[in-house]
Amino acid sequence: MKPKMLAVLLFSSAFALSACTDTTEQQAQRDKREPEAATGIIAKDAAIGSDYMVAAATPQAAAAGQEILAQGGSAIDAAVAVQAMLTLTEPQSSGIGGGAFILYWDNQSKQLYTIDAREKAPATAGPDLFLDANGQPPENFWDAVVGGRSVGTPGVLKGLELAHQRWGKTAWSELFASTITAAEEGFTVSPRLELLLEMELNPGLPNMKAGADYFYPDGQALQAGTIKQNPELAWALKLVAEQGTDAFYKGPIAEKIVTAVNSSERSPGLLTLEDLANYEAIVREPVCNGYRVYTVCGMGPPSSGGLTVLQILGILENFPVANWQPDSVEFAHHFTQASRLAFADRNRYIADEDFVDVPMTHMLQKSYLAERSRRIGNRDLNKAVPGEFKSLAFADDQSPEFPNTSHISIVDAQGNAVSMTTSIEMGFGSAVMASGFLLNNQLTDFSLVPSVDGKLIANRVQGSKRPRSSMSPTMVFDAEGDDLIHVVGSPGGARIINYVAQTLVGLLDWQLNMQQAIDLPHITNLNNYTALEKGTAMAELQRKLERKGHKARVTDLNSGLHGITILPDGRLLGGADPRREGVALSAQD
Repeated sequence: MKPKMLAVLLFSSAFALSACTDTTEQQAQRDKREPEAATGIIAKDAAIGSDYMVAAATPQAAAAGQEILAQGGSAIDAAVAVQAMLTLTEPQSSGIGGGAFILYWDNQSKQLYTIDAREKAPATAGPDLFLDANGQPPENFWDAVVGGRSVGTPGVLKGLELAHQRWGKTAWSELFASTITAAEEGFTVSPRLELLLEMELNPGLPNMKAGADYFYPDGQALQAGTIKQNPELAWALKLVAEQGTDAFYKGPIAEKIVTAVNSSERSPGLLTLEDLANYEAIVREPVCNGYRVYTVCGMGPPSSGGLTVLQILGILENFPVANWQPDSVEFAHHFTQASRLAFADRNRYIADEDFVDVPMTHMLQKSYLAERSRRIGNRDLNKAVPGEFKSLAFADDQSPEFPNTSHISIVDAQGNAVSMTTSIEMGFGSAVMASGFLLNNQLTDFSLVPSVDGKLIANRVQGSKRPRSSMSPTMVFDAEGDDLIHVVGSPGGARIINYVAQTLVGLLDWQLNMQQAIDLPHITNLNNYTALEKGTAMAELQRKLERKGHKARVTDLNSGLHGITILPDGRLLGGADPRREGVALSAQD
C-alpha cells in the first residue's frame, strides 16, 4: 500500500542509566566511549551518479552492493550483499548475529513496505531477566551487556530473505560470493576497527575466548592494514548461500549459536533451538506524516525511531524553521525542546505493539503536536512531561542505548529503494561469538526493571517480545506519496533520532543537498541535557543556550548518516557521514 498519513488514519528509579533519564555526568561516562575525538572528521564530497547508488559504512560493503547493482540486481539484492560484507568488515556495528528494520520502496507499484527483522527475547525470558536474587538490576551495566543473557534471537537474515523472496532478482546464492571470498582470502582491517579495539569499546570482548582469539590475537588488538581472514564466517555464509536461512535458524549454525550463548563465560543465556526455529520477520505498516509539503515515512513499533522523528518534525512545523540559520540559537533551542517533548512520549509509550497498545494515531495528530509545540518558550523545559492518553498508565522506560549500529541506503536502476538500519546494539554486541560473527546484546534495549513505583513499563522484558529500538530508517516523498525524494538513516544509539530529524530539517527546510545536510554540526537532547558537537559551530552556542537554562555539554557525537536523493532529472546524489569511513558509490564510480 502507499505510505499513509497515520495521524489521520489511524532498573528502579534510582537506576538512572537510561539514555532518557540519566544525569549529565552519567551520560558523560558513555560519551567517553565515543571514538570521534580520535578519528576526526574527514570532509567528503557528494556523490553524483546515474542509474543506481549505494551508501554504506565501509568501502568494501558499498563496493559489494555496487557490484550486484551493476549486474542488474535489485536494491534488495544489493542490501543482502552489503549486510554480508558489513558482518566481516564492520563487525562492531552489525552483522548476521543482529537485527534490522528495512524500508523498501517498490517504484513500479508506488508502494512502501516496512519489514521488522528485530531480535526477539527467548520464549522463557521474563521481566526478571536482568534482576538479581534481591530484585535489583546490576550495578555495573556491563554485567548486563556482556555474555549470553543479553542475546536475542537474530532477525536480519530472515528479514532480508523475506524481502528477497518478494523483490529480489539475483539468485540468493550469488549475493554472498564477494564476502565469502574476502573472508577466505582476508580483508584489510580499518583504522576505525583498530581504534575501537585499542580503546576496548566493549571491555568484555578481551575476556571472551572466541572474541579475544579473533580480535586480539596474541593479546594485541588487530592493527590497521592487517589482512584478516575469517574462515568460520566463510563456512557459515556458504551454508546460508546454499541452503537459505534454514541453515542459520535450524541447521548447524543454529546449534553453534545456542551453544555459544548457553555456555558463555559471562552470564549464560536462555536462547534455544526452538527460539531460532520459530523466528519470523514481519511486514508492518509504515508510519507516515506530512511535514511542510512532503510526506515523511519511517518504521513503526517496536522501533521508536519513526514515531519520534515524526513527532519532532510535527512540533517544529509550528515554527518558521526555514528562516533560522542551521547554527543559530533559535534553531538549537527549538530543536532541542521539540526533541525533549517527543522523547518524553517515546520513553513512556513506545514498545512492541504486539504486546502493548501504542497510541500512534494520537501521537501524530497535528492538533496534538501543535499543543505540544505551545509548551516551548524562551527557557529550556528542563524535563518535558509526556502527554496523557486515556487508559494508558505506564512508567517511564529505564533502558540505556549506546552509539553503534550501521545504516544502508540504496536506489537501483528501476528506482526501487532500500533504507535499512541494522545493528548488534553495543559495539561488538554481547561479545559472544559464534561461527565467525558476533551476537547481539539487544535484550538490554528492554528496560532492565519491569516497573517503577508500582507502574509497569511498556518496554519491559517479556518472552518472545521485541525490544524497543531507536533505529530510524527514513524515506521522504512528495505530498501525495507517489514520488520518492530522499532515503536516509543513521547509527548512533538513542541519538539516531536526533541525527535523522536534524538531517531532514536540513533537506526539507533549508533545501541543502544530502551531503550538506549530513555534514551539519549536530545537536541532541534526549530529554536530559543538550549535547553540542565538539569542534563545530554548534559548540560555540554553549553559553547562549546556558543563558536560556540549558544544561549544555560539548562532546563528540557519533553519527554515521548515509543518504541518497533522487534529483528532479533522475540523477542520484549520495552522501556519507564525514565522521565515519563510509562511502556512496554509483554507476559512474
